[in-house]
Amino acid sequence: MMVEMEALVISLFLCIISVASISPGSILYASETSQTWSSPNNTFSLKFLQVQPPTSPPSFMVGIVHIGGVPIIWTVGGGVSVDSRGSFQFHSTGTLQLVNGFGAIVWNSGTSHLGVSSAFLDEQGNLVLSNGTNVLWSSFDHPTDTIVAAQNFRVGMVLRSGLYSFSLVSLGNMMLKWNDSVVYWNKGSDSILNSLSNNNPYVVGSDELRVLKLDNDGNLRIYSSFRGSGSAEIRWVAIIDQCEVFEYCGTNGICRYKDSVPICECPSQDFEMIDPNNSRKGCRRRVKLEDCPGRMTVFQLDHVRFLSYPPLLYSEEFYIGISACRGNCLAAGDSCLAATSLSDGTGQCYIKTDFISGYWNPAIGSTSYIKVCEPQALTISPFQSRKGRYWRTHYWIVMVVFGTLVFIALQGGLWLWCRRNSQRFGGLYSEYNLLEYASNAPVQFSYKELQHLTSGFKDKVGVGKFGSVYKGILGNGTVVAVKKLEGFEPQEKQFRLEVATICSTHHMNLVRLVGFCCEGKHRLLVYEFMKNGTLDMCLFAAGSQTLLDWKCRFNIALGSAKGISYLHEECRNCIIHGDIKPENILLDENYKAKLSDIGLKRLMSPEDYMYKAMSNAKTKGYVAPELLSNLSSTSKSDVYSYGMVLLEIVSGRRGFDVSEETCNKELLVWAYQEFEKGNIRGIVDKRLPEHEVNLEQVRRVILTCLWCIQEHPEHRPTMGKVLQILEGITEAEMPPPPKSMNEETFNANMESLRSIVKDISTVTISAPTCSSASFSPLALEKNIE
Repeated sequence: MMVEMEALVISLFLCIISVASISPGSILYASETSQTWSSPNNTFSLKFLQVQPPTSPPSFMVGIVHIGGVPIIWTVGGGVSVDSRGSFQFHSTGTLQLVNGFGAIVWNSGTSHLGVSSAFLDEQGNLVLSNGTNVLWSSFDHPTDTIVAAQNFRVGMVLRSGLYSFSLVSLGNMMLKWNDSVVYWNKGSDSILNSLSNNNPYVVGSDELRVLKLDNDGNLRIYSSFRGSGSAEIRWVAIIDQCEVFEYCGTNGICRYKDSVPICECPSQDFEMIDPNNSRKGCRRRVKLEDCPGRMTVFQLDHVRFLSYPPLLYSEEFYIGISACRGNCLAAGDSCLAATSLSDGTGQCYIKTDFISGYWNPAIGSTSYIKVCEPQALTISPFQSRKGRYWRTHYWIVMVVFGTLVFIALQGGLWLWCRRNSQRFGGLYSEYNLLEYASNAPVQFSYKELQHLTSGFKDKVGVGKFGSVYKGILGNGTVVAVKKLEGFEPQEKQFRLEVATICSTHHMNLVRLVGFCCEGKHRLLVYEFMKNGTLDMCLFAAGSQTLLDWKCRFNIALGSAKGISYLHEECRNCIIHGDIKPENILLDENYKAKLSDIGLKRLMSPEDYMYKAMSNAKTKGYVAPELLSNLSSTSKSDVYSYGMVLLEIVSGRRGFDVSEETCNKELLVWAYQEFEKGNIRGIVDKRLPEHEVNLEQVRRVILTCLWCIQEHPEHRPTMGKVLQILEGITEAEMPPPPKSMNEETFNANMESLRSIVKDISTVTISAPTCSSASFSPLALEKNIE
């Protein structure tokens, strides 16, 4: 992408254009959707399509579709529709026209005066009108909501989808707007290209189509599909958190996540859905503010932030306390419909005067207020006598008091019955908690309840650096994994803060946190249960009944990388996992990889963390070399650990194993030397049938591994780059051998390790006995007893 004074062009790649001429006088009919004008190889077709969702009577639009999984790349007039008697005509005058059933022209290309003599749809999806020599009009110059690979997108062009639009500005920025007024995403083109690839990721094979599409949910995405696949894969998305898209839930709508899926709700019972069948259309007030029978008040919404994007008007932004923010909105009359008080220490309060769109998340500390009519007490008809009003009032008072007493008695009886039937009581309590869980909030369990759910912590399913894991069953039958933190006791405030951070992550490759317990000295976390256990059980466990095939292993590598990439690059604040290893990669019932133990590293001091890491035989080999000297982990430390996991996925061996099959060398050193010789198959797990292994994928995985385990953090790729190499989007060169393979670096690392552990426990470090050619960071653990 390059910025010029007149135009900013996104050029995805250049190609040779093949053409198949469309004769003047050709007509497509809406009643015959099988009719098409096609490109020479039938990669693209122009045809009538039924409008979705279907209308009654049915209506149709004209669009260019692809044979792969991204069907519609352009529509006439941005989706102008006609009835079943409509037609699309290429006139002899050189103009294209969309005509409805009554003969009225609803769209035309406006080219009747340009001397057009021919039309064609080329193999890149471009509909072209030409005079035989020059292109006089093309669909590429009039994009709708999609850009294809060969298409240029310049300043002045706009992609539209409903009220959302995407455009370029002369300063080189890419911009998403709502209603042509609210800018809710504004990024420099250079930063976006860097996040995609340093080597143009759009150069793809002839059978693959990549498009940039503005979806109707207001998000900008890159899709990839293959010819005849019928499906498309998302390669990139502009706004990771869909709830951050302005107006995603419509006016007065509140966006939140349920099972990693954004859903839309109304702020309170004072509102109702505009369309019960489509929650994204927003909410309306049951009683308009101007029709309030009494006074107005404000309804408080905890953990909610009303979306507002700069620049705010001076009159819409204040720096006052929470109570003053509420009071100001209430006193402002019609000039304030809602307000948000930020809990970031600034005291900022901003008000909403027109459009209201909110975001709920338990990690959001902000408090919002929305103006509503004050609830009305029971009213008495003015035509009643005083005596009648007196007795009616006392009647209702007696009824309310009597009903309250009955309710208290029933609750007391129920409590006593539940205490005598603790099994049922535990299930009932869990079901109440599950209501909170279903709302995407973390459930706070009592320690006694977790004891009951796990049958007294009897069914242990795993032991890790942070504690033991037990299997439990909630009252509704949901199976969960309960992690009992052991060996350290984080403070309650710190623990709850980390719980909030974990709950703010929503990704298909992260294990979901169901709830927690913070009671006295007890600190427990409750996760969704992963049926197929941990990756190390499938790769290394003796007598394991499961042998992961290569396809499954490659998908696990990709899924793990996507989860780490999300933590590093897509969360609001970068989250460093700090303990990437096969034991923390869990597999669900479909063997999809999900990362666990997110955020737990921050609950320990760096010294305690390093002691546990270096004293655990299953953890030492994944510790990045820089941690041995400064104890400070970065995202590149996670990259190193992930690189070691990749090697183990390929070889089916522990990274710190030494055997005759590896010439008595560290697996990492041996694998580098074999890869350098071109012996890729020799590194692969011998248990895998040769015909099932995709050696090209293996090559990319090993190459990625060797880059990830580079000695210096700055030489390692980011996780976004790792994903591109694994998927074949970016090609990487052969990396240099790890610098830790020389004796000088090895000895320096040993000295760093001595200084770390000498005050923590008694550790004996023996001198290295192998040749310098076999030294690596992994050699450290064999010298620690």
